[in-house]
Amino acid sequence: MPDRPKCPCMGGSLDKLIHPAILIVLARGPLHGYRIAREIGEMPLFDGDAPDVSGVYRFLKTMEKKGFVVSFWDTSNTGPAKKSYQITETGEHCLRQWVATLDRYRTGLTQLLRAARKAAEH
Repeated sequence: MPDRPKCPCMGGSLDKLIHPAILIVLARGPLHGYRIAREIGEMPLFDGDAPDVSGVYRFLKTMEKKGFVVSFWDTSNTGPAKKSYQITETGEHCLRQWVATLDRYRTGLTQLLRAARKAAEH
């Protein structure tokens, strides 16, 4: 098969899963955006590929507007202040809902994978 890095079949279109990934990372404690992106990249689903940091910041901005996270300026370290993010009670509730949603996805993906394997055998 020719190399198709932009083809969805390569698994690169998992943008929806950035939302729960951010919530998972922030459930461990507050972090700044660059560190959030790095920790997401370390998750097995993302296979060592950290998402685009500017995209993570866009997600964080949207999530803050919706009340899932709050931001603050961290001045505790030496050097310039960094904008950090923290999960809110609303974000924690959303994360619990993601658990149920991801369980449904897993069930559906298992069934889809069985059908794909069967179809690929022909």
